Amino acid sequence: MAAAAAASLAGVSALAAYLDAKYHIAQDLRIKRRMGQASKYYADLVRQNRLSVWYAFTPHVTKHSNEMCIWSRTGTYTWQQVHDRAAQWAQFFLSKGVKPGDLVGVYLVNSVDFPIIWLGLLCIGCAPALLNYNLKGDALVHCVRISEAKLLLVDSDKEVHARFQEVGGKLKEELQVEGVVVTDQYLVDLYCTKVDVPDDTYRASVKGTSPTCLLYTSGTTGLPKAAPFLTSRYHERGGPSSPPFGQTTADRWYCSMPLFHGTGGLSTMSALTLGISVAVGRKFSVSTHWDDIHDSEATVFVYVGEAARYLLNAPPHPLERNHPRLKAMYGNGMRPDVWSRFKKRFDVPEVIEFFNSTEGVLGMVNWSLNPYTQDCVGRHGALLRYTLRDVYVPVPVDPESGSVLRDPKSGFAHRNSYDEGGEILVKVPSESAFAGYVGNPAANAKKFERNVLSKGDLYYRSGDSLRRDGDGRWFFLDRLGDTFRWKSENVSTAQVAEVLGKYPGVAEATVYGVTVPNHDGRAGCAALLLSDSATIDTFDWTAFLAYAREKLVKEAVPVFLRVVGQSSRTDNEKQNKGPLKAEGIDLGAFGQKVIGGEKDVLMWMGGGKGTYERFGVGELEKVKGGRARL
Repeated sequence: MAAAAAASLAGVSALAAYLDAKYHIAQDLRIKRRMGQASKYYADLVRQNRLSVWYAFTPHVTKHSNEMCIWSRTGTYTWQQVHDRAAQWAQFFLSKGVKPGDLVGVYLVNSVDFPIIWLGLLCIGCAPALLNYNLKGDALVHCVRISEAKLLLVDSDKEVHARFQEVGGKLKEELQVEGVVVTDQYLVDLYCTKVDVPDDTYRASVKGTSPTCLLYTSGTTGLPKAAPFLTSRYHERGGPSSPPFGQTTADRWYCSMPLFHGTGGLSTMSALTLGISVAVGRKFSVSTHWDDIHDSEATVFVYVGEAARYLLNAPPHPLERNHPRLKAMYGNGMRPDVWSRFKKRFDVPEVIEFFNSTEGVLGMVNWSLNPYTQDCVGRHGALLRYTLRDVYVPVPVDPESGSVLRDPKSGFAHRNSYDEGGEILVKVPSESAFAGYVGNPAANAKKFERNVLSKGDLYYRSGDSLRRDGDGRWFFLDRLGDTFRWKSENVSTAQVAEVLGKYPGVAEATVYGVTVPNHDGRAGCAALLLSDSATIDTFDWTAFLAYAREKLVKEAVPVFLRVVGQSSRTDNEKQNKGPLKAEGIDLGAFGQKVIGGEKDVLMWMGGGKGTYERFGVGELEKVKGGRARL
């Protein structure tokens, strides 16, 4: 009898394990439990009127007073020192007339003092407007204007300071903005002042709708838009006593990504308010990355966009596997053609890939511990899939107009299967679910779609195309505007880039659509950065075309290749397709938008020889004259 009972119990346990592995029930329950705990934590903060993020930081000061809090090449601070210096900055801001609820412009390069300045603002119920220090001219004035900041902290870096000086007079005369250059001596003098922590009354006005910072979009297709990162959204991670992803206060996060950007800045601040020390790199550098990881004793490093690819393409570094404490990397934009190779070469066991945006309502995270979960941006088990079946909805979009495709009879949106994927629309109760762009109602209106599945419903447009497989894994497909239409087929640039990026000798592939005279739609073009071991003359273009034709459908095989000498990327290590698209196949325009682009070589497969050949002025005239059909 006992043996039978034991066998029965073993059978039930095996069945339970099988069902959990298949439907990820335990994972979904953990997520739901954590969300419930976060909601309770937030409700408690509202009841106590302690929503200010400052209150999430201060408990750790008492616990870890004399332990390292912030590491950098220029110096380190203990938790107590960070606290005291933040209080000194708070008093400085008050002396400049800054009041609770105000924003202060921060036009600074990464430094050990950057997070301290941020904490100083939070201490008095304020927040930073995080300005890209590469901005200049009208774009810089525009970003300061929409923040309504009257105080601007300026980095003493020679180039940054020069950009400020170009518009400093205009900022002062037209916007009454005072610029303060933060020199080393300025910091020395400030940190000699009395440590006096402003009392709770300065933080009493902080609500869930108060910003923890003002972030800006990249502005690659126009002037940047400003989006507040709300206090309510910050607290969605839960209480400071329960760090996610297996983290503890013994961990240390290294970030060389720009702190003016959401990923770099918010991950650093999140670590500090969870009691986790941080290491700050001045700028991302392939040559110094592993030195910083080793010397700072980091356990996690933050990445964005193509940073992982640039490290992978670099020659061996003596410390690239000599990092005893490193166990994970956290960020977004890890491409499938890089993922497994990066982990193997650099011995990084865990990848924590999240999917979100500066202003986004759609958010996912994939804590990947094994090959099964690599390459995806999130994973939902059966419970979450059921809960979100009409919340996350994939729909087809016209690649030219960007409009959601609708049924001509019912007027409702077409709904794709999850496995097919499409732009993800997120059902929201009201427009207030989206914090919105500051002073830009037209852009805000474009983020919503009404009457999607039923009359009166409201959905937020993510602008991103994803698909979900039968196991609940979410995969990124493309951004709205990157997908193009060629010969009646929609082409995903991300999919093509992934395939081409795996070919030996290709260091990076940036894929986009280009207009071609006498042809409808956009033809595929791939800007190829070759590896150090390959040159345009030694690369086997015939084999490369055969490979592309084998791996891709006919319409997705790039018609053109632009062999580039350097990556075209944004300040946040993401591929910058705007300049490449603008120059297209107009050889005379090469170098007008793309830095160094005048030296690039254009090739095409239109010669009919089964290979990629050089595309010159003669070929361009042939296309313009309608004598070439692609």
